[in-house]
Amino acid sequence: MGAGSKSKGWCCWIVVILIAALVVTAAVITIRTKSHKNKPSPVPGPPGSIQKKYSDALGIAMQFFDVQKSGKLENNKITWRGDSALKDGTDVKADLSKGMYDAGDHMKFGFPMSFTATVLSWAILEYGDQMDAVGQLEPAQGSLKWITDYLVNAHPSPNVLYVQVGDPNVDHKCWQRPEDMTGERPVAKVDEKSPGSDVAGETAAALAAASLVFKQGDATYSASLLKHARQLFTFADTHRGLYSESLPDVQTYYNSTGYGDELLWAATWLYHATTDKTYLDYVTAENGKNYARWGKPSWFSWDDKHAGTQVLLSRVNIFGAHGLSSSNNQGLQMYRKTAEAVMCGLIPDSPTATKSRTDSGLTWVSEWNALQQPVAAGFLAVLYSDYMLTSQIASFDCSGNSYTPEDLRNFALSQADYVLGKNPMRMSYLVGYGSKYPQFVHHRGASIPADADAGCEDGFQFLNSTKPNPNVATGALVGGPFLNETYIDSRNNSMQGEPSTYNSALIVGLLSGLVATSSVTSSLTS
Repeated sequence: MGAGSKSKGWCCWIVVILIAALVVTAAVITIRTKSHKNKPSPVPGPPGSIQKKYSDALGIAMQFFDVQKSGKLENNKITWRGDSALKDGTDVKADLSKGMYDAGDHMKFGFPMSFTATVLSWAILEYGDQMDAVGQLEPAQGSLKWITDYLVNAHPSPNVLYVQVGDPNVDHKCWQRPEDMTGERPVAKVDEKSPGSDVAGETAAALAAASLVFKQGDATYSASLLKHARQLFTFADTHRGLYSESLPDVQTYYNSTGYGDELLWAATWLYHATTDKTYLDYVTAENGKNYARWGKPSWFSWDDKHAGTQVLLSRVNIFGAHGLSSSNNQGLQMYRKTAEAVMCGLIPDSPTATKSRTDSGLTWVSEWNALQQPVAAGFLAVLYSDYMLTSQIASFDCSGNSYTPEDLRNFALSQADYVLGKNPMRMSYLVGYGSKYPQFVHHRGASIPADADAGCEDGFQFLNSTKPNPNVATGALVGGPFLNETYIDSRNNSMQGEPSTYNSALIVGLLSGLVATSSVTSSLTS
């Protein structure tokens, strides 16, 4: 064979080798691509990096708890606030001076106040490291303890719980600073004869969750909270009934639509606080079938704890626990499936996405206190996203479509950004954040000059004043926009302009989850 033939032969072999190499390379790339699709997306941004916008907003939101505090104030940073309601509870021989005022009035409603404490505890437990990184952990713990001190005093015996201070019909006929209140402030209670499984269950949840917050720093206080939580749960479960039926006057303000969700919510928090499997059995067996509303997504709020319970029990299913029975696992799986149905409803392009949204993408359910549901939904979404990221779960299914932790985080970001000013009004609904925010917040203390001598009735001149509030209720999250995304900044517009303490807990939770991008702990107990 001549030299020319040899050259052609070598060329053929080189071509064959090159083609084979290309095939192998393509196969490797394909395998790597498929493998990558089976892995969750990395946490966006370097873990632990601080997002300044949300850090700043969190610091502002946290201040509203100080605005709302009742009692003898300690290290008071709100210059226009002072001691108030120092005699609350004296008619029942209990110190109920602490706690927080509900909204723009001076009522202490135990049902939403307990929910405030539960959500704030949850935020601290999941995102305490983020809070700490931006100097907000200590203020959060302090505000939480201001409420739990009150709740402990409101539970003088196993089957008695004081659930309200003040008469709303009387309170709402006055427009004055809390420091100037002189009228009687009656105390309402639930007990064996007048049960309130909903409010007792929520209070049990609050104290159980808070016991975990204070477990490392103050074991004695934590044990006390847990003792009260256990007693309250037993009371709520044994003597069943709606508190708003036992106390009809509350129906106008915080009417409860059921108590089954609070029983499950409380038992779930008690399981996390104790690892006592009887509480897990409680929520996964017959009570789960009766009250959990498996397969029926709902909105998380002061009245409805189903979605919160589903996410909190998904945590157990995702991260696992020792000694679970098949019944436990089956029940937990149902909670997780329902939690994912909730998540599917939130993601805008999901086949089962809720239609309850504004044109700009804010989830919108009610014209009264419209921001409660989107902020609560954002909080649950960022939690579930972080559960998935931490456990390396790549996606979840929504009627055949797959969605990732990043999709959930993007939804949470969209709700937070809307609140902070990315909306058609181009204003922040968080008072004190940004250059434009509501100036006529429906809030008695904020609307009256600190040096004004205003009584119960003549204080209404400040309600009707055309001047902006003389005091800034920093951190207040107002009710929010109408469905058409308009907002009327008027002090008489309580529908849109009145803030609430429980909304503050929810926005604190959402912002704490967005401050940084680090993983959550696999166990709330440790």
